[in-house]
Amino acid sequence: MNYPTREDESLKEEPDKDKDATEESESKSLLPSPPPSSSSSDDENEVAFESREKIVIVDLETPESIGNVDYVPPFSWKKLWMFTGPGFLMSIAFLDPGNLEGDLQAGAIAGYSLLWLLMWATVMGLLIQLLSARLGVATGKHLAELCREEYPTWARFVLWFMAELALIGADIQEVIGSAIAIQILSKRALPLWAGVLITASDCFLFLFLENYGVRKLEAVFAVLIATMALSFAWMFGDTKPSGKELLIGILVPRIGSKTIRQAVGVVGCVIMPHNIFLHSALVQSRKIDPKKRGRVQEALNYYSIESSIALLVSFMINLFVTTIFAKRFYGTKQANSIGLVNAGQYLEEKYGGGLFPILYIWGIGLLAAGQSSTITGTYAGQFIMGGFLNLRLKKWLRALVTRSFAIVPTIIVAIVFNTSEASLDTLNEWLNVLQSIQIPFALIPLLTLVSKEQVMGVFRIGLILERLAWTVAALVIVINGYLLFDFFVSEVKGLLFGLLICIWTAAYVAFIVYLVLRGDAVPPTGFRIELSKRCSVTGSQS
Repeated sequence: MNYPTREDESLKEEPDKDKDATEESESKSLLPSPPPSSSSSDDENEVAFESREKIVIVDLETPESIGNVDYVPPFSWKKLWMFTGPGFLMSIAFLDPGNLEGDLQAGAIAGYSLLWLLMWATVMGLLIQLLSARLGVATGKHLAELCREEYPTWARFVLWFMAELALIGADIQEVIGSAIAIQILSKRALPLWAGVLITASDCFLFLFLENYGVRKLEAVFAVLIATMALSFAWMFGDTKPSGKELLIGILVPRIGSKTIRQAVGVVGCVIMPHNIFLHSALVQSRKIDPKKRGRVQEALNYYSIESSIALLVSFMINLFVTTIFAKRFYGTKQANSIGLVNAGQYLEEKYGGGLFPILYIWGIGLLAAGQSSTITGTYAGQFIMGGFLNLRLKKWLRALVTRSFAIVPTIIVAIVFNTSEASLDTLNEWLNVLQSIQIPFALIPLLTLVSKEQVMGVFRIGLILERLAWTVAALVIVINGYLLFDFFVSEVKGLLFGLLICIWTAAYVAFIVYLVLRGDAVPPTGFRIELSKRCSVTGSQS
């Protein structure tokens, strides 16, 4: 933005033009935008979606919209459909095999009593995901890219390493969940490691679908989510749960002393670190004019509606699974031993065969959950690696690299832990711990960035929402801290191992404190300096 010159004085007789120019300059000053040189470096920087890959949102010019950068078009079902997609891809993380295992264990051990917690945990997850989408739409960059720009090199690499660990942990659970489903559907003809290799091939399916455009990929995920919904709804109908107990479980908060661990697991499974990175990138698949505040606000409105619908669907699916196992296994001897590996066998014993054996319906739903979540894991891996490291690789190579990061350890794990059901359950507990550890390293940068006017411009969150978001983040971190404490107390044995855990915990807490304290001391980047200049000039003019 230029300072007023003497030549500008001669333009006072043209008030309309001057007013339009002022509105445009104010619009630019309130929106986070890259420095002038950034347009020439697009080929050098990693981006979530190339311009040619984005879906164009067609707008019809109206008298109200001409020259008005703040104009928000009225609601349109057609536009909602055009914005639908990213939220449903994001919601798959709420339906991965790890979450399904948490659901069935909560139902078997706690009955209907934790359904209210499942509902509010989903609401908390929705809040975090909406903030992630807000960050991506308002800045035009996803969380990994912004972390690369905002933090020093050493902290950036620590954050990247933690994000990769979280992704690998989630991917192992998802791939093994798919492999278990393949075992069920093949009547155990295929070993677990063979199921892992079959699931790994989804990388090539992902590449094949991505070549046909974002909408084709979103359609495939819609089919997988519909498959899960139909499978588990069918099972829900077969169990004929008590409507009264179901309603009480949703509306009346209850936690027993014997169900604390399951309650912690329900909340802990909702916030997935890699999903926060993923959603901030997926929302950039639509082409939005960042110079028009009204268009940015319109996109945020539609993404909020779409994400809410997507998580409502995921909540219903999780509710079905919890209720199925609460109805048939709560208070039984099998309740404490049931897990993802033997759930199908127990269901078959309870319900038997029939025209559509419930064992295979469970297997189909589990396979859809595993396959969809592993493909979104590949997607998230591309954004995380590319954003933090600014890698410009061909899509097939980038997908292959990110897939190998998870598949190689997963194959090793499948071979080593395929000795018994107990060993796989132990593995799942360790993987849950691994992901719980990573949650602060996605949540804290997100909340720090989305609260800063220098980053978000006029779309910075308000004080009330900021406090609410930090409260939710603190609650999630404390709950997962309890899970970690409980796990290490029961599993850590030996003086040396205990000492190493203490040293690691001290470093872990120190880095979290660093991220929190550094939130108000982040040095300005290029686009921040440009934005600061614009704001200062606008303020001096007013």
